[in-house]
Amino acid sequence: MISCMDKKVIVIISMSLISLIIGLYIYPRMPGQMASHWNIRGEVDDYMSRFWGVFLIPFIHASLMLLLLTLPRIDPLDKNIDRFKGDYHGFLIVFSIYMLFIYIWTLLWNLGVHMSPNLIMPIGISVLFYHIGVLLEKTRRNWFIGIRTPWTLNSEKIWLKTHKVGGKLFKISGLIAFIGMLFEAYSWIFIIVPIAFSTLYSIAYSYKEYKETIRFT
Repeated sequence: MISCMDKKVIVIISMSLISLIIGLYIYPRMPGQMASHWNIRGEVDDYMSRFWGVFLIPFIHASLMLLLLTLPRIDPLDKNIDRFKGDYHGFLIVFSIYMLFIYIWTLLWNLGVHMSPNLIMPIGISVLFYHIGVLLEKTRRNWFIGIRTPWTLNSEKIWLKTHKVGGKLFKISGLIAFIGMLFEAYSWIFIIVPIAFSTLYSIAYSYKEYKETIRFT
């Protein structure tokens, strides 16, 4: 009998393979030079060869999934990871959908279907940020996943409090990123500023909690 967790791993691996299969199918139809990078105005500013244009994202996707599925197995605190592994694998499925979403968009662009990245990216990134927030709220202390500062790693209590705050901030960042698609020319601001604030605030919060702990001990 295949467990729910094993089914999620199968889905993750399958989605990586889907990207490769799409690449193999579409490869003969793609131009010799493919758009590979867009500036903040949504204009193409770099190209790469057809081979890398078609297969770079699937290779990155497969490599990342292999790495992210392997890391929990070598973590000294792997028993803690077991407590939220289902949520972690759920996030990897969301991340795989995001990678597939971006991959299909780049292929369509190079086939002449030009949907502005300043409209497309906020959609994908908002979903990704929101689910990062969901995962952060579920994590337990470990060395690879979450807001890993010297202070959160030193204390389970500081870890939990920091991740509760960080999780909420990342979910809010996801909602703000989604709103960014309504302001196409400035959508990158709605992505970068909230996530930078959320990251820096979470780090500062963990230090503040550490200092509070020292003061009352």
